[in-house]
Amino acid sequence: MIEAQPTTNITPDTLVPETQKMKANGYRLVQMCASRLPEGLEVNYTFDKDCAFANLRILIAAESPSLPSVSGVYWAALLYENEMHDLYGIQFPGLVLDFKGNFYKVAKKHAFNEAASCTAPAKS
Repeated sequence: MIEAQPTTNITPDTLVPETQKMKANGYRLVQMCASRLPEGLEVNYTFDKDCAFANLRILIAAESPSLPSVSGVYWAALLYENEMHDLYGIQFPGLVLDFKGNFYKVAKKHAFNEAASCTAPAKS
């Protein structure tokens, strides 16, 4: 049986307070990831408590993307945030340790934030 994994859609303004609530309620940060969609970037934050997942989801513009850092709440988030900066170009004001685009050595900056990366293949 697959357990429910609630996903709450939030805004950049509510990201830090919602993350603080998760920590105060005993959740640990499991992962953060971004995906390029036709309408922008989707960023997901996954938390775990007692072997049950809960998710926060944000949709932001692909042009000049920015989210407040949650690394002040969960220190390890700095790894995910630096990764998303290098691959998607997302800025994270307040990041506790900012590698300034040098977390990964990449051939092309922000390569995952291209419209072509989210289009369906042409039908033959």
